[in-house]
Amino acid sequence: MHVTFRQLTVFAEVARQSSVLRAAEALHLTPPAVSLQIKELENQVGQTLFDRTGRRMSLTTSGEYFLVYARKLLATLKDAQDAMARLSRLESGRLTIGMVSAAMYFLPQLLAKFHAEHPAVDVRLRLGVRDELGAMLRAAEVDLCVMGRAPNDVPCRAEPFAMHPHVLVTSPSHRFARAEAVPAAALAEEPFVVREADSGTRIVLHEYLERHRIQPTFVMEMPSNEAIKQAVMAGMGVSLLSLHTIELEWKNGLIAAPAVEGMPLMRRWHVVYASGKHLSPAAEAFRYFMLEHAEAHLASLFREAQ
Repeated sequence: MHVTFRQLTVFAEVARQSSVLRAAEALHLTPPAVSLQIKELENQVGQTLFDRTGRRMSLTTSGEYFLVYARKLLATLKDAQDAMARLSRLESGRLTIGMVSAAMYFLPQLLAKFHAEHPAVDVRLRLGVRDELGAMLRAAEVDLCVMGRAPNDVPCRAEPFAMHPHVLVTSPSHRFARAEAVPAAALAEEPFVVREADSGTRIVLHEYLERHRIQPTFVMEMPSNEAIKQAVMAGMGVSLLSLHTIELEWKNGLIAAPAVEGMPLMRRWHVVYASGKHLSPAAEAFRYFMLEHAEAHLASLFREAQ
């Protein structure tokens, strides 16, 4: 087979996006160019790699098998590029960072400062929950991740860079918002709006409720912090959220964070990368930047929120 790495890159992106159009946008190509690369790859492989239903592209069985090998080859190529960059000590090229949704409230500001110091680095962000980020690390689709808990099923290094407080949030009109202190037992009477089961915030909430022997009532599950904030502000229930995600609403009196027994729940933010992986100079520069500057940046946001 005379398969090119360009074809493998296009194939992996179409598989990830399940769409030629979205893959073309991500790769800065035209949709016809992406379709042509896939057609040529299928001719080389001698198999149909995608089922085409309307605009949606889903992998065939052959495509699922081939994707495993494509990712291995692309990961090997990335390692080779990183090794050459280390030999040249070039802080340039592409840096792909995975992050949990709570990090989007502070990471772009830090990235702006990082980019000012390292303008030759092309930064890409990938969003996901912990398990999804673990899969990205395993497949070498990201160089490193910014997250709370490191994934359990991926050998990795997790370096803490800042504290990560979680608080109970309510609407400003909720009775808790006017209380000087709220006992943990009072939460048993409250309807909770929660994140999906595999999110770090949901796991922390479960640990807190179990510790205080509270049987909660979950009235709604939502896939994003923004959706939960809107539900809480509308009075649909209470929730547990990262303090770093509510700074704007809290400062403007749109949401309340009452003093609850045993809170805030203190976790840590980590920079996470695969064990045994030699970081590229760009990734190493970002790692060092986060360890040096992120804690002070987050502390300033927290002081402003108070």
